[in-house]
Amino acid sequence: MHTIHKYFEYETKGNTDIINISNDVIHFIKQSDIKEGIAVVFAKGSTCAITTIEYESGLKLDFIDALERIVPKNIKYHHNDKWMDGNGHAHIRASHIGQSESIPIIDGVMVLGRWQQIIFIDFDNKSRHRKVTVQIVN
Repeated sequence: MHTIHKYFEYETKGNTDIINISNDVIHFIKQSDIKEGIAVVFAKGSTCAITTIEYESGLKLDFIDALERIVPKNIKYHHNDKWMDGNGHAHIRASHIGQSESIPIIDGVMVLGRWQQIIFIDFDNKSRHRKVTVQIVN
């Protein structure tokens, strides 16, 4: 078994900032020369997440609207009472989405649907410098 990894860094706006990171991951896989394996994409932090979506403006807005219905920003969070940082919703949203995705690599290409992209989401209530780790195992 062979494992390689790379860190990607992003400056985010916070407040459910959605960034398409697919091309970064695709480029890393091409550079790796690995033809068969798994790419694990992991977001470091408890107020951010990784998932896949069709990355288009309407669906991005739908995603944000759906999260507001499921985990509203403006309700009471005990976390906010304890830490006074106002980002309790960000922690809950991130835990619902999750911090990682595992994507098969076959013939040197990630197995994603035609309209499926990998996205990084920063739910925190302020801009941040974030790190995403991509690890390829074959």
